[in-house]
Amino acid sequence: MKLKLFADDIAAFDTFNDGALTLRTVRGNIARFAEISDRTAAEALRGTELTVPRASLPPLAEGEYYHADLLGLSAISDAGDTLGEVVAVENFGAGDVIEIERPGGKRFMVPMSPQAVPEWNTDRIVVAAAFAAD
Repeated sequence: MKLKLFADDIAAFDTFNDGALTLRTVRGNIARFAEISDRTAAEALRGTELTVPRASLPPLAEGEYYHADLLGLSAISDAGDTLGEVVAVENFGAGDVIEIERPGGKRFMVPMSPQAVPEWNTDRIVVAAAFAAD
């Protein structure tokens, strides 16, 4: 199967999707799974997202984050104003960009840089007010 990878090395993982898929070999972005015996079986899984348990992910260094950890966080400005909720994390090549949905449904994007996002934790993300202007 051809994979769209969002990890440095998937060979570190043995199983995916709660044990439903067992990795046999991987070369670049081509993987073979024990449960997929032919092209028809592989085609049936087109678009399937592969997942691994959180406990199997490598530990994060200071200032690092997993995209999944940002999704759903409440967002406030550094002035204390409620901005909304993080609904997406994108990377267009120059670094991560978070998308925040305001309570009224309008969305805006902010680069995930220290200037734009000076602080975040497991409960909230703080956005510099200049990046949150309407």
